[in-house]
Amino acid sequence: MAKNILICDDAAFMRMMIKDILTKNGYNVVAEAENGLKAVEKYSEFNPDLVLMDITMPEMDGIEALKKIKSIDANAVVVMCSAMGQQAMVIESIQSGAKDFIVKPFQPDRVLEAVKKAVR
Repeated sequence: MAKNILICDDAAFMRMMIKDILTKNGYNVVAEAENGLKAVEKYSEFNPDLVLMDITMPEMDGIEALKKIKSIDANAVVVMCSAMGQQAMVIESIQSGAKDFIVKPFQPDRVLEAVKKAVR
């Protein structure tokens, strides 16, 4: 069965790239969010199997959104995305319950590997 995924990134281009990688590999992108606030709303609405969450975003950053989603659903599966040089944020996101992280710019194989591993 196809896994349902929520993509959260403030860059429409990034969301499009990730969506393309996922849909070509049999995943179902149920929703997209452009900031952490919207991600929390859409998580409650769609209850996806996995969330791919950017760290740096307006309104509410990815780490804050991760914590809110985890407070709604302790079993939520979230994989964080970040640009190079954000190690401290990556560590904080893992401590806050993220399953994995992907470094931008994305390598399609790495995205798929992280998604497969996280939804196992």
